Amino acid sequence: MKRIVTGILAHVDAGKTTLSEALLYTTGNVRKLGRVDHGDAFLDTNTMERQRGITIFTEPAIITTPNLTLTLLDTPGHVDFSAEMERTLAVLDYAILVISGADGIQGHTETLWRLLKRYNVPTFIFINKMDAPAADKTKLLNQLKKRFSDGCIDFTGSHDDNAALADVMEDIAMQSETAMELYLESGTIQDETIREMIADRVLFPCFFGSALKMDGIDEFVAGFERYVR
Repeated sequence: MKRIVTGILAHVDAGKTTLSEALLYTTGNVRKLGRVDHGDAFLDTNTMERQRGITIFTEPAIITTPNLTLTLLDTPGHVDFSAEMERTLAVLDYAILVISGADGIQGHTETLWRLLKRYNVPTFIFINKMDAPAADKTKLLNQLKKRFSDGCIDFTGSHDDNAALADVMEDIAMQSETAMELYLESGTIQDETIREMIADRVLFPCFFGSALKMDGIDEFVAGFERYVR
């Protein structure tokens, strides 16, 4: 059983707490799906948080899956409470960076990325609100590669689509000589190599979906469980 501590970070209004609620619900750790705008989110317990509809204090939750016990820390997204968020980074094994598909990479998102780099935290990326009319997957992925890292690779669909899996393997192979050698020898890259690349911050798996509509949540959980170590 893997046991890890993960922080979930985002620019305010990207849907960070909504994603936390979706993760808790889909793994059976809460029975009711709370909503920030309804003031009943499981992780926003403080009266001020419920009134303002934002996370002010870092709140922990335990998520369990068949192979993973995850301590999830929902951190403040508002820049006014960034000191609270930054204190959390030192204890993380991994981070989940949430980006709004409607807005793309915002100023505070870049600040979070720099902090994750400074603290050397392996990072998964969930691009949320892909149901928004303005959300353009290709444009967003290009933005991630250009402004963050070429190692931002779309893992969506790679679990149940052989063509998507082949594309992912080819993209992963481009990120390191070791991965390229393995790919050329066998046509695939073993999970353990992918885990090492993520841990070394060479690779940043990206998943697209909508937390509010529970779109892409099961796949994100499966990918996260598979590729953390």
